[in-house]
Amino acid sequence: MHNVVIGADGASADDVLAVARGGAKVELSQQALTGIAASRQVIEALAAKPEPVYGVSTGFGALAVRHISPELRAQLQRSLVRSHAAGMGPSVEREVVRGLMFLRLKTLASGRTGVRPVVAETMAAILNAGITPVVHEYGSLGCSGDLAPLAHCAQVLMGEGVAEGPDGTIRPAGELLAEAGIEPVELREKEGLALINGTDGMLGMLVMACADLAQLFTAADITAALSLEALLGTERVLAPELHAIRPHPGQAASAENMRRVLEGSGFTGHHQDDAPRVQDAYSIRCAPQVAGAGRDTLAHARLVADRELISAVDNPVVLPDGRVESNGNFHGAPVAYVLDFLAIAAADLGSIAERRTDRLLDKSRSHGLPAFLADDPGVDSGLMIAQYTQAALVSEMKRLAVPASVDSIPSSAMQEDHVSMGWSAARKLRTAVDNLARIIAVELFAATRAIEMREKLTAGGLRPAPATRAIVAAVREAGIDGVGPDRFLSPDLEAAYAFVRAGKLNAAAESVTGPLA
Repeated sequence: MHNVVIGADGASADDVLAVARGGAKVELSQQALTGIAASRQVIEALAAKPEPVYGVSTGFGALAVRHISPELRAQLQRSLVRSHAAGMGPSVEREVVRGLMFLRLKTLASGRTGVRPVVAETMAAILNAGITPVVHEYGSLGCSGDLAPLAHCAQVLMGEGVAEGPDGTIRPAGELLAEAGIEPVELREKEGLALINGTDGMLGMLVMACADLAQLFTAADITAALSLEALLGTERVLAPELHAIRPHPGQAASAENMRRVLEGSGFTGHHQDDAPRVQDAYSIRCAPQVAGAGRDTLAHARLVADRELISAVDNPVVLPDGRVESNGNFHGAPVAYVLDFLAIAAADLGSIAERRTDRLLDKSRSHGLPAFLADDPGVDSGLMIAQYTQAALVSEMKRLAVPASVDSIPSSAMQEDHVSMGWSAARKLRTAVDNLARIIAVELFAATRAIEMREKLTAGGLRPAPATRAIVAAVREAGIDGVGPDRFLSPDLEAAYAFVRAGKLNAAAESVTGPLA
């Protein structure tokens, strides 16, 4: 994998994913280093003046009223980092920490924070050495930056605290830095504040969630098509001209995905053979409308993320004309809102997928399929409890969809009296994304079994679509068993989840359809 070069103009979502998940190494461009050095000169000039400047020669938050003399300023920055490294709870995932460190480095490289080049260079060296600070679940209110998470990272730059080494062992940060040949940084004016004052944690998690959801929206279109096919539904509702008269782009994309998966199916269009049906149920007929609305929500979230990725989030900030100004750009509201919006979209997508699964299992609504897709209903329970598991996941998704960003709790003696809770929104979205993958996996498991059963039941030798046959074959090759007497289901369901999460469902469909949206 190539190195990610960080310039003064921000970063891309692909850069974040490459560093956070792919382990790509980073390097600072000469342009970035020049800009960093220039802004540092501004800070040093201010530090030499008698007038107080927030973050340079004052305390922080509600303590900003105190002027700090030059001999105490290094201690001021150390104390800031140490006191703010107050996280609690379990450690967050390595990819989250690498993402937030990379994004903080991106802001340092903007030349708007006033740190010395050595601070940025040391952070880059720590990332490249595979050293990952231990960051805890609780400690950020999503305003004044992700303070505690970033402070735990800043502590490691100072050679303090604990971190995970390249081998996955958690050890004192000083030992890990020494082994990697990295000199700890003694922070000077403004530098401690610049290391902790950003929306980097919530932004990194937003970028990763967007990537995951893009894959899962496609997977949901595929499983919706499989369910439609197994239920002998009509593909006529997927016609492009129907979606052109309600021109939401996500809806059109989802409908086209489903149409291409179903192309050549011998099952669709037989929805009136067993019992007259003028229309399919909403969970089948409206699948593109629901998934499409989620796609459009995702597009909006990506727009917000892209704007944030080219932002310099710090307070105070060094402006291009040399002024140093206090501001509120660290407030996480823009990111928090879309994190919550995505959790709502994911919950609704999970909900409609569960309704399709339930329809496949209910003999009164499945149009001739055995009850619970059991081999011998009554003796066998089939997928009855697989749907219970799916329903439990959907119920949790609804709880996770309750917005975090509508909450606020005053802090810092009422100086920071309105906060975004964006970190909390990001943490619950990560759980929601994982739950959604499991819900889609259960629908996949049920729909592929139903397709096989339908093929045996359908007169005239009708066959499912070529893409469907490729998917069923790939699922079985992955060791996920099909029709048969009751067995221990949990391993099959976990294997189906891994199949979806790894993108193998999408790849199986696309081996026939070509790239899907």
